[in-house]
Amino acid sequence: MFRKKYFFFDIDGTIAVNFPRVIPESTRRTINALIERGHFVSLATGRMRAMTKEFVDEFGITNMVTDGGKGIVLDGKFEVEPLEYYPIKQLTMELDEKNIPWAVCLSDELVCYSKYPDFQTLMESSIKVKGYIDFVAMPDLDIDIERNIYKGFVYIRKEQEKDIESLKYVSYTRYQENYIILEDDDKSIGIKKIRDRMNIDDRDIVVFGDNTNDIKMFKPEWTSIAMGNAVEELKKVATFVTKDADDNGIEFACKHFGWID
Repeated sequence: MFRKKYFFFDIDGTIAVNFPRVIPESTRRTINALIERGHFVSLATGRMRAMTKEFVDEFGITNMVTDGGKGIVLDGKFEVEPLEYYPIKQLTMELDEKNIPWAVCLSDELVCYSKYPDFQTLMESSIKVKGYIDFVAMPDLDIDIERNIYKGFVYIRKEQEKDIESLKYVSYTRYQENYIILEDDDKSIGIKKIRDRMNIDDRDIVVFGDNTNDIKMFKPEWTSIAMGNAVEELKKVATFVTKDADDNGIEFACKHFGWID
């Protein structure tokens, strides 16, 4: 007997692999099969909505959790909350004192602003995907005026993190060696908003992920699938550990649970 499931897929390292990001053919097959069977399919990502266009276009997905849980798209309608202002303000003040470059996104667009004129050059040497986001110099950038911050980038090495006291009070993720991304890390908040609006039973929610920023959405009341390439911390709290993302991992899990044939 068919029972509709509500799938929430992380993007980087789960749906898409390698640099530049590529969607394995088995993942395309599986997501299309889930949609065709009548299941609900959503992205659940730390990315801003503007950063998801290629995946939305690929599958025609109209539902998403974005901005690490701060945003949702339901039936194409988007709403998002900015990052908490005061922790970001304190962090940027400390970064300025220690001459550590940073940039912030002021809206849901692929543009980030920095008062450090060389920030674009610094990030071009670190971000592997060309055109991922544009960094624009804004010498008069004032956090007290631009209070709505949706994402931030800090050019900082891992060994420097311990010296920045304010980092203890913001959520951030490190994907690369030379920088961190300031973003919320509780995708479960967005999933719960969708759950409540659609009156979804917890037992019908399925989440897929691979990194530490997915841990908070691996709730015991939901079915949680960790990719084979996932970090060990995520695997420890997963319902099921599948194969690697580039080794038919999503398809393998969906067949294992009988969600597709």
